[in-house]
Amino acid sequence: MPLTPELYDYLVAHSTARDRVLEQLAAETMSRFPAAAGMQIGPEQGTLMTLLAQLTGASRALEIGTFTGYSAICVARGLPASGKLTCCDVSEEWTSVARRYWQLAGVADQIDLQLRPALETLREMPAGEAFDFAFIDADKSSYVSYWEEVVPRVRPGGVILVDNTLSHGRVIDPGATSADVQGIRVFNDHAAADARVALVLLPVGDGLTLARKHT
Repeated sequence: MPLTPELYDYLVAHSTARDRVLEQLAAETMSRFPAAAGMQIGPEQGTLMTLLAQLTGASRALEIGTFTGYSAICVARGLPASGKLTCCDVSEEWTSVARRYWQLAGVADQIDLQLRPALETLREMPAGEAFDFAFIDADKSSYVSYWEEVVPRVRPGGVILVDNTLSHGRVIDPGATSADVQGIRVFNDHAAADARVALVLLPVGDGLTLARKHT
């Protein structure tokens, strides 16, 4: 069944509603960064991420690609009060908005923002660093590199989410040859063949890969 705008509205209306902080953040992101606002996850994906963090009992989480902070709030809200989320991004402009909304959402003390290339941050972490939950949503051509740094740092039984893995359906269009689409194709093949995880690619948002690291 195709997901029409009307059916999507019904889906959102029958899910847990986002609160005023997330509504305001989504509105400000659209107003200030209209050309980039499509990078923000939808409300149904945010709720799913909060639930997954809670259901997996995550206390240490990682996010690669933070934008204006919507997904970080959703993940942080799924962690216990003592939980920590490491966020990796390179934009001071976008993350300055994120910081304000993290304060409004009451999760700022749980978030450590690393404002530099994510691969630098990851490669400086101890090899045995164990995250319970990871979310990858950044430059698509680097997805395989992020994956190879993240998987060893997620504990057995931990969860990894990867966003935009359908590229608005262009991933199956032979005429789509942009660097982003080609990067996603390479990543999808790479992840599907990775024996370290069990995974499923879901038609959530622009495509969401959900992986669980084998015990």
